[in-house]
Amino acid sequence: MINKTPLLLLLLWAIPSLAQQGADASLTLPQCYDLAEKTYPLTKQRELITKTREYTVDNIAKGIYPQLSVNGSATYQSDVTKVPLPAGLGISVPTVSKDQYKLYGEATQTLTDFGINKQRRTISQTDADLQEANLTTQLYQLKDRINQLFFGILLIDGQLRQNELAATDIQTGINTVDASIHNGTGYLSSANKLKAELLKTHQQAVELKASRKAFIDMLGLFLNLSLTENTQLQKPQPPSLSDSVNRPELKAYDLQVKAYNEQMRLTKLNLNPQLNAFFQGGLGKPNPVNFLSTQISGYYLTGIRLTWNIGNFYTYKKDRLINKNNQEMVQAQKSTFLFNTNLTLHQQNADITKYQQLIQNDNEIVDLRESVSKTSAVQLQNGVITANDYLLDVNAASQARQDRIVHEIQLLQSQYNHQTTSGN
Repeated sequence: MINKTPLLLLLLWAIPSLAQQGADASLTLPQCYDLAEKTYPLTKQRELITKTREYTVDNIAKGIYPQLSVNGSATYQSDVTKVPLPAGLGISVPTVSKDQYKLYGEATQTLTDFGINKQRRTISQTDADLQEANLTTQLYQLKDRINQLFFGILLIDGQLRQNELAATDIQTGINTVDASIHNGTGYLSSANKLKAELLKTHQQAVELKASRKAFIDMLGLFLNLSLTENTQLQKPQPPSLSDSVNRPELKAYDLQVKAYNEQMRLTKLNLNPQLNAFFQGGLGKPNPVNFLSTQISGYYLTGIRLTWNIGNFYTYKKDRLINKNNQEMVQAQKSTFLFNTNLTLHQQNADITKYQQLIQNDNEIVDLRESVSKTSAVQLQNGVITANDYLLDVNAASQARQDRIVHEIQLLQSQYNHQTTSGN
């Protein structure tokens, strides 16, 4: 018999490891978009919209089937029809009772639909498409929030790396001063100044890591994942940009106009007369088809019924004007949205150009500052400059690198904000 204990222990060890690996795995920006949309509570409405559309369209389609109804009434009236006959004729006419009863069922079948049922199904489908487009619009807004968190974390990661470089430079200076003290040419105060500055870099690292944890926790809530401080985000490549607008809001506006058009078509179809075949059968007292029958008895009648609501013609002209106004309001909203979106794209293009120019200057500044910092390290080793002078040059180089990483992330975020704004 195989001993299953080692295998069980291996599985118990592997499960937490796999879970931790999933939490610590690297994430890309598109993955964050997808996960945020899938886990956002509003997404559940998409399935409900689809089911509702299917149910509604199916119910409307059944409108072409015969419609069945059951009706009944019990009344008491102040008088009834009487036939006065001269006495002596020997003829007796039954008198109808003042309490009357009627219970019947009726089946009707539309003979002239004129496409009304089909039009109602089209309206139902368009309404469902509009609801789904509005839902897509709301979910699309998640991208802005994901961008803020994602690039905020990337910015902190870059600042942490630059902080480590600054700490390394300061530690180099400490080692140099310690060596000079050992040789009797340095001062303990110089080493203490450098060590104090090194502690400041450690404090900055603590603050940055705390900020990163807050950002990573919020991102984890959006993605429904347990992210840890070891979770790494992959820096995305610059996207290809276009100023053409392809936002989901545009589809929603177009569907709203389409819905108004479809509703107007139905209003026009309702102007036509309706011709129905019907069959009615039941019990009545008196018999509805024989008033001389004063007892409860059965009956039936069948035929064709014409219905024409002439009152629809009174309001049709105004209905058209109202519908046209509604469509114009939607078009005005669409134009306003495009105007504001293009304004935002224009500003984002200006930001992208600004950051590109700043990064060009940052590269030159970093090269110069790092050159000065390296020279200062040699001068500190030879006792030409003090620890204060060395710290000034090291901090200047560190600040230059910090500025560059900030501008690089800001450029990348501006590019992806542009992509999100344009919908491309």
